Amino acid sequence: MTPNTTRQAATTPSPDQHETQTPAPPAFPVGAVPQPTPFAPVGRIPVTEVFPVIEDGRWPAKAVVGEVIPVRATVFREGHDRFGATAVLIRPDGTDGPSAPMREIAVGRDLYEAQLVPDAPGDWSFRVEGWSDPYATWSHDAGIKVPAGVDVELMLEEGARVLERAAQVQGRDEEGASVLRGAASGLREASRSPEERLAAGRSPEVVAALERLPLRDYVSPSAAYPLQVDRPRALAGSWYEIFPRSLGSGADEHGNWHSGTLRSAAERLERIAAMGFDVLYLTPISPIGLTNRKGRNNTLTARPGDPGSPYGIGSADGGHDAIHPDLGTFEDFDALVARAGELGMEVALDLALQCSPDHPWVAEHPEWFTVLSDGSIAYAENPPKKYQDIYPLNFDNDPEGIYAAILEVVRTWIRHGVTIFRVDNPHTKPLPFWQRLIAQIHAESPEVLFLAEAFTRPAMMRTLGKIGFHQSYTYFAWRNTKAELIEYIEELSRDTAHVLRPAFWPTTHDILTPFMTNGKVPAFKLRAVLAATLSPTWGIYSGYELAESTPRPGYEEQIDNEKYEYKPRDFGAARANGIEDLLTRLNSARAAHPALTQLRNITFHATSDDSLIAYSKRLEAAHSPTGRQDVVLTVVNLDPHSARAGEVYLDLEALGLPAGTDGSHPVVRVTDELTGASYDWSGQNYVRLDPFAGQVAHIFSVEAL
Repeated sequence: MTPNTTRQAATTPSPDQHETQTPAPPAFPVGAVPQPTPFAPVGRIPVTEVFPVIEDGRWPAKAVVGEVIPVRATVFREGHDRFGATAVLIRPDGTDGPSAPMREIAVGRDLYEAQLVPDAPGDWSFRVEGWSDPYATWSHDAGIKVPAGVDVELMLEEGARVLERAAQVQGRDEEGASVLRGAASGLREASRSPEERLAAGRSPEVVAALERLPLRDYVSPSAAYPLQVDRPRALAGSWYEIFPRSLGSGADEHGNWHSGTLRSAAERLERIAAMGFDVLYLTPISPIGLTNRKGRNNTLTARPGDPGSPYGIGSADGGHDAIHPDLGTFEDFDALVARAGELGMEVALDLALQCSPDHPWVAEHPEWFTVLSDGSIAYAENPPKKYQDIYPLNFDNDPEGIYAAILEVVRTWIRHGVTIFRVDNPHTKPLPFWQRLIAQIHAESPEVLFLAEAFTRPAMMRTLGKIGFHQSYTYFAWRNTKAELIEYIEELSRDTAHVLRPAFWPTTHDILTPFMTNGKVPAFKLRAVLAATLSPTWGIYSGYELAESTPRPGYEEQIDNEKYEYKPRDFGAARANGIEDLLTRLNSARAAHPALTQLRNITFHATSDDSLIAYSKRLEAAHSPTGRQDVVLTVVNLDPHSARAGEVYLDLEALGLPAGTDGSHPVVRVTDELTGASYDWSGQNYVRLDPFAGQVAHIFSVEAL
């Protein structure tokens, strides 16, 4: 997290540069003015309140290949005749894709839901169809009238005609058609009793055939709403953040520091890959300015040898599209990307759109910055933090020139293998800029993803997601209690999952919460478990394995911060505290259980102690890549300071057990992914988790007995 606002003056440009400033710069172009949704008549079977839809389809909802998408709508009709609803995915080429019948999920509210799974990336859409159900209407009415002896022959003949129509529905297989024709004949078989004839028309075989392909009258489709389907990494990934200059850095016998390089960083990737991380995130690697360079711990004066903040981008060696000469060359960068790929990791790069006073753009385009009344350029602030070494861009001055320059920067890194951009403080730049940039990159390189590092107002965070950002940082780091976590996860997994994909980071190079400072190793362990099992995307900052937890006085960030100095680490020492082993087991569990890489499938289970939180994720067999149901139950001790014990009360239906299971005897076998231990559990179960014995959580795979 770097600058947030522009307030104070720094370097003064030449008088000539000052005189060329445009007195009243044009506003950033926003494109066509949005128009209201045109009038549309209500359908014969009304379909309203469709979800997931963003502002009536103004922007596409989010999904990824293989993600289970709940589609909901309110569907109803006049009178008492029965009706049904179907959710349909529409492929990018306009043809119908997977569809599913919708089931009522809120009795009395006419709210229906189906689950759909897109199978390829692209610009999809979906619709909901309401329809009259003549068979269900007949079955209901005949089930009342025939036993009562009312209109018996009329009702049985009506049923036969409905089934004959149903047998002719396009797409019906011969087996189903034969069942329906046979049932129609049975309804007309006068030698049998009315009850037997009725039973023939309502047999389980008939119901099953019509569930597979119903007879639908008065089909009333909703509008087709957009759904952007991205590759799976847009939803799920395990990130590991590094400052490349620290990997291989060190001091000589005279105390003079030297930088690590892209080559030395590449030589150290095997340990990261062995822990199971699949995204390698690099902080900025561009040249760093000298003017107002920050010293250690954000001091205003850099000492000889202080490398400066990598967010103070730009020097005589180049700007955003260049590599710091201490780190190497583009050939070295290409080698690092290739090595990461060999190890199963893709590379994410920080995109920080700000400049040091020495950036080439400052001399070439002073109009791209904010010039104050005294002729100086404003530097950045995020009170109480000040960034004298950074000039924010002013996107209202020459927006086309700035856009073209940044577009070329992004294209440069894409050409060198970057597939993800972690965007620094996007909420301090105009949203039309991001909407335009991300849309253009999506059209050119749809595999490229953008993560918003935006810790700001919820409305801004959601809107960044609406206009194109694939993922977002979240407030997970500050949600510590059971109540806080449940409320926040319910919001992210249900209310905003189609808008904002969360990334959970227990710490970052900017964030060290009091919870982590005070909780030490147990806190680092339990927060890693929460991040890795609650969110499909999670990440850690290098040094997490060492439980680096000493704050800079007065700030929620580490002392001796890596933003301002080289930070070589002895990761061999990390193995003693067990965190590295835990990280490896967490990523292994995620790889083994596709349920953990879904967002919208979480259920919280009650516990007797509020320091124990229990939750499960379930993926039905029909949606699982393994073809088997996958259920994971996690129990975490939220107290890093003491052991906690209590009861876990399972919601057995959420675990996929048959309705009516009372849970009074063992009904599931749970196997801990962290230890390998297995237990037979019922609906109520005792747990004890002691962080000082290395037990902060259970991550159970669940199988029905």
